[in-house]
Amino acid sequence: MEIPEGYSVVKEGEAQILMQTSNTVFFNKAQVNNRDMSIAVLRTFIEKRKEEHEEMLNKRKKKHEKKAVGEDTTVSDAISKEEGQAESAVSQQDKVNCEGGKEVDVDVAVNDGKKSSSWKRTADIQPPVVLEALAASGLRALRYAREVEGIAKVIALDIEQASVEACRKNIEFNGPMACSKVEANQADARVYMLTHPKEFDVVDIDPYGSPSTFLDSAVQSVSDGGILMCTATDMAVLCGTSAEVCYSKYGSYPVKGKYCHEMALRILLASIESHANRYKRYIVPVLSVHMDFYIRVFVRIFTSAGEIKNAPLKLSYVYQCVGCDSFHLQTLGRVVTKNNSVKHYPGFGPTVPQECADCGKRFNMGGPIWSAPMHDQDWVLSILENVKSMRERYPAYEKILAVLTTISEELHDVPLFVSLHNLCATLKCTSPSAVMFRSAVLNAGYRISGSHVNPLGLKSDAPMEVIWDIMRCWVKNHPIKAQPPDHPGSVILSKEPKIQANFSRAVASLSKAQVKKVKRFLPNPEKNWGPKVRAGRQITSKHVSIYGPNVLNGDENGGDPVEINNEEPSAKRQKADNNGVTQS
Repeated sequence: MEIPEGYSVVKEGEAQILMQTSNTVFFNKAQVNNRDMSIAVLRTFIEKRKEEHEEMLNKRKKKHEKKAVGEDTTVSDAISKEEGQAESAVSQQDKVNCEGGKEVDVDVAVNDGKKSSSWKRTADIQPPVVLEALAASGLRALRYAREVEGIAKVIALDIEQASVEACRKNIEFNGPMACSKVEANQADARVYMLTHPKEFDVVDIDPYGSPSTFLDSAVQSVSDGGILMCTATDMAVLCGTSAEVCYSKYGSYPVKGKYCHEMALRILLASIESHANRYKRYIVPVLSVHMDFYIRVFVRIFTSAGEIKNAPLKLSYVYQCVGCDSFHLQTLGRVVTKNNSVKHYPGFGPTVPQECADCGKRFNMGGPIWSAPMHDQDWVLSILENVKSMRERYPAYEKILAVLTTISEELHDVPLFVSLHNLCATLKCTSPSAVMFRSAVLNAGYRISGSHVNPLGLKSDAPMEVIWDIMRCWVKNHPIKAQPPDHPGSVILSKEPKIQANFSRAVASLSKAQVKKVKRFLPNPEKNWGPKVRAGRQITSKHVSIYGPNVLNGDENGGDPVEINNEEPSAKRQKADNNGVTQS
């Protein structure tokens, strides 16, 4: 097929699309990491779905066989009883006149006693149907169709006419197979999902900004046991820069801390759970990832009126000290079990006093956030194995391998993390090496791991008083300059440690990936790797930091270098010049 004038070909994986040189339809090369991760999860989902179906069939078969054995035993007992009665009658009479009587045929009795099998193997599981709710150029939908085996259909939606036309053109450009599997429609994704409840096995939402307006309809459109894949790029909102906006969009209040990106993931999960609970549904996260400039969660959705009663047990409020790095969690609910009855009650609280027990400062309160595990270790290992076995099919192989490797070594049952550098900044002391600190925690009898969100983050089930005791012991061996007595670090160091930290190297102080020197945190592969301008907006010199100096006024896919300093001054700058103000 010839390339039309004004278009260029963009190839990613096994798909290729035609992109206009103007910014008419949105495309971001940096999202290759997102698309590769989604394909890896989708492949694993199809495998797991088949395994679950086979397991269900085997359970039905075993249940039927057990029932059939019970029926056979009952029939055999009945036959034995009738045979015994017949033998007794013959022994009493030498000759029996059977005329008008009834002979019992044992074989017939057995055959009559056996019922025909009521268990039948159900039809093979149907291939999944995928909905890409915000398709834009259609690259993601095309990659799903071309690269993931076992997909029945991919429906690509977009509300913009230009995007739908571009998507249809790209479907045709990718040949007959794409035309048979991918269908492009112009529709409002929210209305479309609401009018197709529980119809899609996979729903992918990757909006420009916040996904909050799509969540209510998305949780209704996913079939039971299906998977919802959701991206959020409004990190300033989720990480606490605009906390009040976060509350209005997601129903949670963020607090600032080094763990803010993990908290963003947990806020998004809590929001999806809240929307699902309204329709007697609940979520099971299988993978939650922070990459580049966005977060992305993969959750399965099930229906159960009984299970949603446990939702408060998976949510917590966060108390973050304003003086030191201490934080504490308080669950929303609790369960009391007595005999065979289970009752749900509000959680006990507060878990902290008015002032921090470590430094004496007050607490900020945030949440509620998802405090249950945000990954499924079995899924993570399966996805990781799939990625390793199909290396050549992932353009962003190195990046997603690094992220998945780090996630596989996280403590999944420990929400949030501390930063070693932040702890040392509070105390104004030199920092121990990560290996020494991890060894001290392990030698104290607690667990510790890294975090895929932050290379300096450390997740541990050790309480904050133990963490600070370890740091007190470190400062005793590495003295610091005196600080003002009311400084949080001075208040913390004024207390004697209750435990004596052992900094000798522990066997598990390095993860398996660290021992094998596997790369876990990679730099950006090229310059200007990040978010792009929304489709339809003109690219000007103020976007040079996003696109680079070679892209200006519609030439977003590259081209001849252009001058970027000849833009007409704005009205405000002209006024300033007229008033004799010096330009900085």
